[in-house]
Amino acid sequence: MSQPSRTRPGASGAAPSAVYDTALLDLDGVVYTGGDAVEHAVDALAAARAAGMGLAYVTNNALRPPRDVAEHLTELGVPASPEDVITSAQAVARLIADEVPEGSRVLVVGGEGLRLALRERGLVPVESADDGPAAVAQGYGGPDMAWRRFWEACAAVNAGVPWFASNTDLTIPSPRGIVPGNGAAVEVVRIATGAEPRVAGKPLPPMHRETILRSGARRPLVVGDRLDTDIEGAFNGGVDSLLVLTGVTDARQLLAAGPRHRPTYVDADLRGLLAEQPEVAEAGGGAFSCGRWTASADGGALRLDAAGERAADARGGADRDRVDGLRALCAAAWTRAGDGRCDLDADKALARLVE
Repeated sequence: MSQPSRTRPGASGAAPSAVYDTALLDLDGVVYTGGDAVEHAVDALAAARAAGMGLAYVTNNALRPPRDVAEHLTELGVPASPEDVITSAQAVARLIADEVPEGSRVLVVGGEGLRLALRERGLVPVESADDGPAAVAQGYGGPDMAWRRFWEACAAVNAGVPWFASNTDLTIPSPRGIVPGNGAAVEVVRIATGAEPRVAGKPLPPMHRETILRSGARRPLVVGDRLDTDIEGAFNGGVDSLLVLTGVTDARQLLAAGPRHRPTYVDADLRGLLAEQPEVAEAGGGAFSCGRWTASADGGALRLDAAGERAADARGGADRDRVDGLRALCAAAWTRAGDGRCDLDADKALARLVE
């Protein structure tokens, strides 16, 4: 069951690592970006694991097999096994296996991760529309994906073969900035065929089902950097979520979020798993306070006021202080927006957080 509309970031009364049994962690922009770990991620995950929290790594990227992802994580200092990694390739393979007989041929438009996931479900990857496929499976194939693969997919789909996609993320982060994701490749086939794929990845239920089945989570917390995949996926699954500000979502996007994209918690990075999430309290007159900050809607703009100076602490006083202000702003913006999106001017309010 989906959650009701959220009007402010929640307060657990304790660190999330003490409240939830498993963190369902997105990878790109949360744990690592390209070949490098996100700042504080390695130490925070080690501490969460030591506190007894299970860690599962959940990615819409269907290119790499779980063993490769686990090896990468381990090299970065985050020990992981292939069983700890859940990919959209696995989710779409299960979706296809539920629809076609075991041993069926599946035309693959993607990489090794997708081929391996199909084989694990008793399906046979093939390369051509002339091979008699019972389905087309499309997943991210990396920057070297041959244009010929799209020709084969279009030929099969135009002939009536059912089409499945691992995910439809239009973009993904990279060390060189934002680049096209599998959703951009899906659009190529969609434009040429007029067809619509069945999609497995976040934020849709097949990915959440796959994650719960493989992780065994009983009280999970989804941790991600994207509103339209990670946070919406948690909303669709009826579970809580933590947005970290180390990836693609910025403060303005968060303030404008509609109900399906509002996280339970907000923090600067993965240290948020270990820190008590503070209460955002009503301050009267439609204002909300968190830490030393008070936020309100003032005409057509958001307003943010501070009491006292920023305090330093061992965790990083500046980061904690800025996020407290952002939490208060979220409460003011989301309350004003209700079940819609906030259109209040936030420029001056956000500028106060970096003064």
